[in-house]
Amino acid sequence: MKSVKLNNGVEMPLLGYGVYLVTPEECERCVSDAISVGYRSIDTAQAYYNEEGVGAAIVKCGVPRNELFITTKVWITNAGEKKAAASIDESLRKLRTDYIDLLLIHQPFSDYYGTYRAMEQAYKAGKVRAIGVSNFYPDRFVDLAENVEIKPAVNQLRTNVFSQQWDSEVEMTKYGTHIMAWAPIAQANEALFENPTIKAIANNHGKTPTQVALRYLVQRNIIAIPKSTHRERMIQNLDVFNFELTAAEMESIRPLDQPQDFQWSHRNPALVRFLLNYDKQNNPNKK
Repeated sequence: MKSVKLNNGVEMPLLGYGVYLVTPEECERCVSDAISVGYRSIDTAQAYYNEEGVGAAIVKCGVPRNELFITTKVWITNAGEKKAAASIDESLRKLRTDYIDLLLIHQPFSDYYGTYRAMEQAYKAGKVRAIGVSNFYPDRFVDLAENVEIKPAVNQLRTNVFSQQWDSEVEMTKYGTHIMAWAPIAQANEALFENPTIKAIANNHGKTPTQVALRYLVQRNIIAIPKSTHRERMIQNLDVFNFELTAAEMESIRPLDQPQDFQWSHRNPALVRFLLNYDKQNNPNKK
């Protein structure tokens, strides 16, 4: 597995397995399958409510802990220095590990400065190997990066052939921060599978549109975390390191970039209110 070097020297696999929307009941099986077919990076979050499943899988998988790379994220309801610190310890317990490889602020809302201070303390205490953020647009990202001691190693953003994050990349590069792509295959949108440009490139290489979409990201040195509950698709998603897109093919994908849908923008007040109430409405332990 190819890796990238984060801004603190930690090596992180370039391709990992994401467990967003994997149910708590399925999570252990899915993560076990992912590790068995070759994934070594697993991405979860407090708000996915499946950290326990990830923890069970990594304890039982037989792969040494130091060969795995585990990412989780602090949710909005745990924002603030004191609450975030307690939630980090709770994530460690659920993940059944002494350390988290990468810890992110999940959303740019509530007291995320307090959360980041807690993460810096966890980093200094050896509980975390690298810290960063998620869903921070360039303006908030720069504001945070300029006012913290430890610069974010990663910013996890919606990144795929239709959402290419060029503006974010320009600003993040100044701090040595890597893009980590969520929804790297556009959440299996039919538009990806039917796009003429992607289909033509896939045919050129004897690959699938999904593999081309993932190859586009890893060739830009963007960390990707595709999700599937099917073992055969996990294998297919991992099979993107035996071909290379030409410069012309890379350039032909660039015009597929689209303006962000305001409905799903973190600058949309309706989405902000939805996220602020997400845990109350979706946490199975609070029902």
